[in-house]
Amino acid sequence: MTSGQRRLSAAATAAILVALSAACGGTNTTQPAGESTTNSGQSAGGELAGQVKADGSSTVAPLTSAAAEFFAEEQPRVNVTVGTSGTGGGFEKFCNGETDISNGSRPIKDEEKAACDAKGVRYAELTVATDALTVVVNKENTWASCLTTDQLKKMWEPAAEGKITSWKQIDAEFPDEPLKLFGPGTDSGTFDYFTDEINGEEGASRKDYNPSEDDNITVQGVTGTKGGLGYFGFTYFEENADKLKAVQIDSGDGCVAPSVETAQNGTYTPLSRSLFLYPSLESVKRPEVGAFLDFYVANIGRIATDAQYIPLNTEQETKLKADLDALKQG
Repeated sequence: MTSGQRRLSAAATAAILVALSAACGGTNTTQPAGESTTNSGQSAGGELAGQVKADGSSTVAPLTSAAAEFFAEEQPRVNVTVGTSGTGGGFEKFCNGETDISNGSRPIKDEEKAACDAKGVRYAELTVATDALTVVVNKENTWASCLTTDQLKKMWEPAAEGKITSWKQIDAEFPDEPLKLFGPGTDSGTFDYFTDEINGEEGASRKDYNPSEDDNITVQGVTGTKGGLGYFGFTYFEENADKLKAVQIDSGDGCVAPSVETAQNGTYTPLSRSLFLYPSLESVKRPEVGAFLDFYVANIGRIATDAQYIPLNTEQETKLKADLDALKQG
């Protein structure tokens, strides 16, 4: 399976199962006759076994799935599931103790922290990659190569609902082409981030658009609609660059295209952001979860590059490793 196929299947599937195991058993992937396996930790023969459950952001899910697939080459006896309930939905499960790791495309909110505290769920915030949230239009759109943040707000703010329905209303020089909007649902961290940065208030958005927690639905919608516009993480644009056109963003200092360079150097504003993992302290104490996170963090550059994410810089990677060590000591 190619890295592109892996990312597509990860985003399109509600739960992805990847087989993993610990290195103790070398390359042997068959269990010896008569050997029993415990539910978590080690089999009777000393090999890791059990399950690791992750859920949350559809933006981060392909990265975690890529880590799991690499890890599977070494450790095929631990099952890892990666769900895509959205950042908010993922935190709900995480704080209920249903998952070991929560994938987040935004930081955890105060009310989510309180929910975790109420259930005694302790965790760490690990920054694993950088994202350039990308606004996309149909390939036949020849008029909108760059949009200002004010123009995006005019499209997406609550006051636009039922009123802003044509591209000509965004700019008098644009054609009178019907404006059709596609984007993440309200449980998505991408929705929270975009509405906060563009509309000035988290969650503030017109409701008459086509929402989905599956970014591939947004891809299909914009691809099939000449006047379509949507937004999602940079990795989904890269995967579909042959079908869609990325819009440059002007936040006051000129038009800037989303890219690895502009996200890392801070010039792609305000839509560059960090992506997170939230592992549970209790879960990390289980050998199979600890081993997976150790591998994830130790190989984060390789994983991010293979999955076409924007990798951390040296300083960020050093902090990531320190944050995981602090969690494991906590």
